[in-house]
Amino acid sequence: MLIEVFKSKIHRVRVTASDLNYIGSITIDEDLIDAAGLVVGERVYIVNVNNGERFDTYVIKGKRKSGEVCLNGPAARKVQRDDIIIVIAYAQMTPEEAQNFQPKIVFPDERTNLLT
Repeated sequence: MLIEVFKSKIHRVRVTASDLNYIGSITIDEDLIDAAGLVVGERVYIVNVNNGERFDTYVIKGKRKSGEVCLNGPAARKVQRDDIIIVIAYAQMTPEEAQNFQPKIVFPDERTNLLT
């Protein structure tokens, strides 16, 4: 049996842009992707701290060291620029694997979205 376990989180980043006419997803600074152990194309869950919206999408690589966090396509309707969001990923594993698994949690600078 597999269970779904919290894998990684980018905690409290600022939305830098939203692009309704782009083909869906969230564009994230490549440094944040690497630090959180995310994979381009991976499904992630977005929690908007400002309005309580919760939704899922997939990761697109943004420019490294840019601080970019852009919601694209229909997801752009669920955020506004400067909203604070949390990006969460889960993984499937056996209960035995989950016992020793340590999630990656990233706390970027909330003003710049850069790692400190």
